Amino acid sequence: MERKQMKIAYLGPIGSFSQIAVKAAFPTAELLSMDTIADCVATFDAEKCDFALIPIENSIEGTVNLAVDTLFHKSQATVVAEFVLEISQNLLTAQKNQQIERIYSHPQALAQSREFLREHYPEAQLIAVDSTAQAAEFVKKHAGEPVAAVANLEAAAIYDLEILAQNIQDAEMNNTRFWLLGRSFPEVPLVKIGQKVSLALTLPENIPGALHKAISSFAWRGIDMTKIESRPLKTRLGQYFFIIDLVADSKIVFALEELKSLGITARVLGQYNIYEV
Repeated sequence: MERKQMKIAYLGPIGSFSQIAVKAAFPTAELLSMDTIADCVATFDAEKCDFALIPIENSIEGTVNLAVDTLFHKSQATVVAEFVLEISQNLLTAQKNQQIERIYSHPQALAQSREFLREHYPEAQLIAVDSTAQAAEFVKKHAGEPVAAVANLEAAAIYDLEILAQNIQDAEMNNTRFWLLGRSFPEVPLVKIGQKVSLALTLPENIPGALHKAISSFAWRGIDMTKIESRPLKTRLGQYFFIIDLVADSKIVFALEELKSLGITARVLGQYNIYEV
């Protein structure tokens, strides 16, 4: 019997950083380009693909809030792997030696190259779109207009764009984490660099110091916490949930039992391997 080809949804179009990451991890899979992060998650939840890849955090600009909020509020998907990709932002245009009046890219990419754009194109309007590849595609379609895109070099090759400037990101070390949503753990041809557990915590209102108690449940057991961040619960002002990343540890299960006894709701987003792309 012929084996069914694996399908993976990613934030497109072709030439996005998401596509670079997913191609490295799954070189033979059928890749489904999605317009938005929400579309990636919804496609996975509807069981129209085997996995979905979404950007979750950048080392310069921090968490991709839309990704975290979509997972927490609209999905029960599980994270089964994380991929870390080194990011190089570049300024692309359809033709050199023209005035640039509008620069398109994903909000994170524009933020990552804020200082360069402010210094060299202070009058240009910065316009956010759903992905860096979408920006490159737009510039190609509007070749006669004074527009440019912040995107990767693969997008420049795919859309036949000129490179005005390379490596324009504000920090030399620029990496993005991608989460892979799935129902099983994948086999990928990449180097494993660690293992992590990610949680979403919701605290009870009637317990003073609930966040301190939650953190202490990990700290006194010697469990290494690598990240904690709050996001609005979208109920009323001042209500939050917390995303916590922990280095994988067998003692986490006991910490979760303690959290439950304290009335703290802990959703395990995933325990997963980390791979370097």
